[in-house]
Formats: sequence, C-alpha cells, structure tokens
Amino acid sequence: MQAAMKKTVFISGPIQGMETNQDYRKKIARICERVNCETIDPWLREKIIYRKDEPCWWNNVPAPDFVERDLADIEKCDVLIAYLPQLSAGTCMELFHAKRKGKKVIVISDMKCLSPWIVVHADKIVKHFDELEDSLKQVL
Repeated sequence: MQAAMKKTVFISGPIQGMETNQDYRKKIARICERVNCETIDPWLREKIIYRKDEPCWWNNVPAPDFVERDLADIEKCDVLIAYLPQLSAGTCMELFHAKRKGKKVIVISDMKCLSPWIVVHADKIVKHFDELEDSLKQVL
C-alpha cells in the first residue's frame, strides 16, 4: 500500500518592521511537522535581502521577481497559514491569492477587529498558536 503524499503548507506573515522577529515561522513549521506536513517558508529564501537598518530597502528589490516567486510557491501548497499579529500588505495579498487558487487558509491573529477581507478569505481563524494544530488537522 502506498503512503499518502505529504500536504504542503506555505508560511505567510509580516516581515517589514519585524525583520528581527521571525521566530513565529519556526513555531508554525514545528506544528506542521507534527501533522506530517512539509512547509514552504519564503523567509528562508528571502531573509538575505531584508535590511532593517536601511531605510526603504525594498526599493532595491526586483519587485516582480520577488512577488512571482511567492505566488508560485503558494500555488504549490495545499494550505496557507497567515500569521497576522498586525496588518501586513504582503500577508493579506498572499492569503487572498491562496484562497482564489482554491487553497485552504488558516489565519492566526489576536487582533480585535479583523478586516472582513481577511475573515471572508479564511477557512479558519485562531487567536493563538496552541489552536493551530487542531485547525490544521481539520482543513487537511
């Protein structure tokens, strides 16, 4: 009997303004491993271009290539997990794209008033990381 293919999870979350606070990605990856999912984490590829102490560093990034790589990775995944401790344009665009491509979307956010755009494009919304594993199992 053949083993089931592992599901793939894209890890999405704010970077700009949080360049030195990306530990949430490791937490999400560990939870994904526990439910036998592989992860795609664009931070692992892109962290070399982020410069917290350089103003407007993103103006030096080739934007079309940067965005296209992330969108292509989202299209390869089964689930997108969006961590939103604060609003993030990139994270919102990624979750919108994922949902439009038929992917499952889980949002982790303890913000009191999430935008209806986020709510409508999420299959599950949890407030804390300790709720993520059960939610991930439910959408798989």
